[in-house]
Amino acid sequence: MIKIIVNDIVPILVIMALGYICGRVHYFDDDQRQGLNKVVLDIALPAALFVSIVKATREMLASDLVLTILSLVGVTGMFMLSYLLCKKLFHHTTQEAAVCALIAGSPTIGFLGFAVLDPIYGNDVTTNLVIGIVSIVVNAVTIPLGFYLINKGQSEMRAKAAKGTKAVPAASTAASAAVPAAGSAAAASAAASAAVPAAGSAAVDDAKAPSAPATPARAPVTDQEARAAEKEHGIRKEIDVIRAEERGHAKKHAIKNPNVAAIVNAVKKPVAAAPLIAVLLVLIGVRFPSELDPCFELIAKANSGVAVLAAGLALSTVSLGVNKEVIWNTFYRLILMPAVIVAAGFALGMGSDPSKISMLAMAVALPPAFSGIIISSRYNIYVKEGANSVAVSTVCFAATCILWVWVMPILCSMFH
Repeated sequence: MIKIIVNDIVPILVIMALGYICGRVHYFDDDQRQGLNKVVLDIALPAALFVSIVKATREMLASDLVLTILSLVGVTGMFMLSYLLCKKLFHHTTQEAAVCALIAGSPTIGFLGFAVLDPIYGNDVTTNLVIGIVSIVVNAVTIPLGFYLINKGQSEMRAKAAKGTKAVPAASTAASAAVPAAGSAAAASAAASAAVPAAGSAAVDDAKAPSAPATPARAPVTDQEARAAEKEHGIRKEIDVIRAEERGHAKKHAIKNPNVAAIVNAVKKPVAAAPLIAVLLVLIGVRFPSELDPCFELIAKANSGVAVLAAGLALSTVSLGVNKEVIWNTFYRLILMPAVIVAAGFALGMGSDPSKISMLAMAVALPPAFSGIIISSRYNIYVKEGANSVAVSTVCFAATCILWVWVMPILCSMFH
């Protein structure tokens, strides 16, 4: 256990601390930080996901249907539960709750799976099976699902912003028409005052600062507005996902159905498309040529180190702190999610194979997937809570890892 902590957990903390220091001393500017995130999210991570999933086979998925179904339903279900609880308990927007679920509801199985499970349980067929199936679910289901929810939330935000923009001119026209009809200064003042609530806070902001355009609260912004906001307010202004990628240009043939549009926009992302393509190849039985593995593995090797460094950079942009939301995310990631899946495993009869259910518990009890904080930092969504949750969860895993190794044999003996 000490070897796992020293060889696997400590290097993560050291590289994350290095990223944090680089961010605090401004070794990387905002453009360079976003460039690192883009390299990980659009190139290195998709390559790593593709090459890891495409090595699986249909026989592997069918060899243990209980494990496959439990992993699919359990991990996806807990991902969605984290998303819903984030919205209800902490009143976050759809896109913020989606990033929260990518962090609190997704283990970093691709990064730490073999590093943690192999020394504890040995490098055998069962270990590879558990890691492979959980990795496919996390990377090919929750990441695309998270992007779908992010795009859905952004579409909702844009729709609200458009309605707010249309309401302002209408209210202004009503105020102008009310002045001559009133026939007195007092009546004009009353009419103007009555028009202000209809116009919303944007009209008040215009009165205070005529040079600043009226923008509804938390509305999507252009890249230029986002860069200006970052210089003034750090990362407090949320960058619109779609406009950040498409440079604010509207498409000629926009998809009218918001859900279909969100799905299409999510699948277009390399980090979502790569695992989906890999799973499709596995399901139809197409074997990816092993000779091509080095082409993907070379850039994939950059994923882990750069992702952790970028996570430290993201942490440097926010104030360090532990609040009830960070504590909840840490508890959910390291304790609640594995406990629920283990309970379901015992209910389905997996207690007869103590080693396999112990491996499953450890696989879903790993720290948060670093893809979540990379997505958070890339689009400036849920950065403060997300970065602190990743940091605290990674540190606490040193204790919870020992806890799960100790408690699983006891549970297996009780339910065997």
